[in-house]
Amino acid sequence: MKKLFLIALFNFTFLIFNCNAQCDTIASVCAKHIASPFISDGQQYRALLLSDQTAEFHTTFYGGATYRIAAVTGLKDGNLIFSVYDEERNLLYSNQDFKNAPYWDFKINSTLDVIIEANLGGTTTSGCAVMLIGFKQ
Repeated sequence: MKKLFLIALFNFTFLIFNCNAQCDTIASVCAKHIASPFISDGQQYRALLLSDQTAEFHTTFYGGATYRIAAVTGLKDGNLIFSVYDEERNLLYSNQDFKNAPYWDFKINSTLDVIIEANLGGTTTSGCAVMLIGFKQ
């Protein structure tokens, strides 16, 4: 019994480290989209998703600023679908309308709390979704 427990613990530990390494690699791919004149807000939004799951992130955009949302999964662009909603769930943007573009640039006139949803869109059965937000200097 003790041997079975140790094997299960080893497998679980290996899985956790492997997922973190995968997400780190994907985060570096995503970071390429937050380049000058944009700088990162310093946060990484991450979620390990199965094909039928949706990650939900909450953030605030401040009036008068220009932002870029970058979102990827895997090593190529266009694999992650993300949508931006206001607090009342009115759709503001979906990259699905733009061939799953890996980023979106926009200017906010007044401060706005938003909900950002991300899903794999049937491209893969599982993966790490990474989203970064940058603002124009």
